[in-house]
Amino acid sequence: MYYGEIKDCDIANGEGVRVSLFVSGCTNHCERCFQPQTWDFSYGQPFTRETEDRILTLLAPDYINGLSLLGGEPFEPENQRALLPFLRRVRETFPGKDIWAYSGFTLDELTGGAAHCEATNEMLSLLDVLVDGRYVEALKDISLRFRGSSNQRLIDLRASRDAGELRFLPDRE
Repeated sequence: MYYGEIKDCDIANGEGVRVSLFVSGCTNHCERCFQPQTWDFSYGQPFTRETEDRILTLLAPDYINGLSLLGGEPFEPENQRALLPFLRRVRETFPGKDIWAYSGFTLDELTGGAAHCEATNEMLSLLDVLVDGRYVEALKDISLRFRGSSNQRLIDLRASRDAGELRFLPDRE
């Protein structure tokens, strides 16, 4: 897997101050994507053990709330396979920090569609929040929290697991 960028103090892609990893590779190709260069699976730099160690160091300060995964597409099967062992390390090292992931795939597509692979269920189990759905320019809404178009959902996966049904974060602050 390759990645395009690591942001060490991101306040736009989840609650609080976060470390954000922008992975490379995406087959969704949303119209007006804000990072079309990340569609290329070889864009950027290789995601190595040293990269993982760097991100873990960036996550260490108390003021960092957690990790956000963006892209590209974290749920492309080959990216899932690379991210899963890393997410296990994040959970083990920082059990109190949350993990968000942004995906152009819907939760239904992840659990039963083309993006589903042997890593998907465990990867979803390690996430606290999933922002799902392709960006749709015609549904752009700048008043929404942490997403660009009204079809995208802020799924509170932790609360959903506890409740046994889908739970969502509020649409607006």
